[in-house]
Amino acid sequence: MSTKVITYKNKKAFYQYELVEKLSAGIVLLGTEIKSIREGKINFTDSYCVFRDGELWATGIHIAEYSMGTCNNHEPTRDRKLLLTRRELRKWQKKVTEKGLTIIPYQLTINEKGLAKLDIALAKGKKFYDKRDDIKTRDTKRDMDRMNRY
Repeated sequence: MSTKVITYKNKKAFYQYELVEKLSAGIVLLGTEIKSIREGKINFTDSYCVFRDGELWATGIHIAEYSMGTCNNHEPTRDRKLLLTRRELRKWQKKVTEKGLTIIPYQLTINEKGLAKLDIALAKGKKFYDKRDDIKTRDTKRDMDRMNRY
């Protein structure tokens, strides 16, 4: 077991969406998938979550096939089940249907025990002018930090 914490972020999620509420969920993975994630071969920029039969599924997460895998290697773009309590599932399903929000994954972490946790968020899409404002504030903050260094 690894004792090192590994984290991967979906940077596009912070740019395209306003994250309203956050939650950490377990994710069901195959053995070759977790090995491939440890190698850093994961991409979840265009991923989202959907409800099917009262369960939450992550769609669009691309985990590359494990290089040392055999014929039993996983399918790279399969849907993966998220593990949440029934109360959390009902609460989020109600919010998604009523308010028009969407659920997106924004971070994947492998903790000290070797378990993969997918951080998901209820998100509202940003308008173009909101994105422009974010870029503007980030640039001014960067300029202020540069000025304070010298």
